Amino acid sequence: MTPLPLSVLIPTEWTPEQALAVLELLNDLRDALWALHGDRIQDHLKHHLQSANTIVPGEQPDPAF
Repeated sequence: MTPLPLSVLIPTEWTPEQALAVLELLNDLRDALWALHGDRIQDHLKHHLQSANTIVPGEQPDPAF
């Protein structure tokens, strides 16, 4: 089952301080995720990039890459 796309509505009336607080939260979340799962994330990304660059015999490479 393919997950549905997720849209996030960002209020346009946030103050600069509120926007900064959200950015700081996102940075903290990113840092925590890398600390807990960084090695596995890197392995997954490496595997994903390698498989995306694999050309099936007889298949033409995508010129967009």
